[in-house]
Amino acid sequence: MARGERLIVCRSEALVDGGAGVRFEVESAGTRRPAFAVRYAGRVYAYRNRCAHVGVELDWQPGHFFDADGMVLICSTHGALYDPRTGACRGGPCRGGGLEPVAVEEVDGNVVLGTKD
Repeated sequence: MARGERLIVCRSEALVDGGAGVRFEVESAGTRRPAFAVRYAGRVYAYRNRCAHVGVELDWQPGHFFDADGMVLICSTHGALYDPRTGACRGGPCRGGGLEPVAVEEVDGNVVLGTKD
């Protein structure tokens, strides 16, 4: 990627409030790691796809991170519940833990990886 270019995660319209998310990868310490983006209450949020309880991916089917009501993110393996706005644990075996955020923003109809400020 050329200097100044930013990785496009997806088109903005691919994310619907409380609906399916988009999986992508981020690089950390030279390793590609799974991540995901979802839309909640009109905003896009992204996290590493790793449960705080046990390091498994959250989605029960690729891209499905929300509970049936589209209100919380849920780990398909252990039922840990996370706030979609903050990634903080809201119930289940993740007590005191949380999801690792990934900086994203919407630019010109795309969701792009954000910059570290």
